Amino acid sequence: MKMNRLTGKVAIVTGAASGIGLATARRFAEEGARVMLADINQEGASEQADALYRSGLLASSVRVDLGDESSIRSMIERTVATFGGVDILFNNAAATHLSSRLDSPVQEMDVQVWDDTMRINLRGTLLAIKYALAPMLQNGGGSIINTSSGSAQAGAMGYSAYAVSKAGIESLTRYVATQHGKQGIRCNAVAPGLILTPATADDYAGAAGEMMLSHHLTPRLGTVADIANAALFLASEEAEFITGQVINVDGGLLAHQPYVADERRWAAERSA
Repeated sequence: MKMNRLTGKVAIVTGAASGIGLATARRFAEEGARVMLADINQEGASEQADALYRSGLLASSVRVDLGDESSIRSMIERTVATFGGVDILFNNAAATHLSSRLDSPVQEMDVQVWDDTMRINLRGTLLAIKYALAPMLQNGGGSIINTSSGSAQAGAMGYSAYAVSKAGIESLTRYVATQHGKQGIRCNAVAPGLILTPATADDYAGAAGEMMLSHHLTPRLGTVADIANAALFLASEEAEFITGQVINVDGGLLAHQPYVADERRWAAERSA
């Protein structure tokens, strides 16, 4: 469904070759934005941008390595050269290749994994904001949307570096909102819970998915569309009085006491 909430706007979406980034890039374009799909997977980003363009939407692509400052600066410059400015920045990409395989409890942490995670996730987000601010300010303002995670807000047995990097992003979000709000810059974050993507859907198709669902307040797990819709709202003028906020898009995963799932199970057993 094509609407016009972002007509005339230029948006950058990082990690846009697949998953949440691709869903959000498509949603932005459907709402009238000219969208730069940025990803370290240049071929994938290019294919997806071409597909959007063939469907009548305005999109282009650029390779970006969030661990490389010059690559991030080039992403912003390429967007300005292609579309004439930057109005929306969705910092979605992260070092998931590290968190899914190498991230660990603190006692076992490989310092190089820690440093690489901070360099890509936290420093990369900082640099994307730093270089996007100039064209945004030149245009009178803009909307920056960062991607945090529920893991930044509650402890778990693993993914320590990833979680800490996301907690840093939440703080960075508030600082950018504070420092540039009077100049027309809004900065918010979305904190996804468990989101089913093509990369994770099979992992939660059975018992693992049922276990996770028991801890949600909603009758289903999350999808990439849930995050795309939240990012769209924050990017639009409908959210013009919202800044410095972290919005959990997690099906209520962190909104309840930790024993709620047990209470549900016991109640079901008593009534059986």
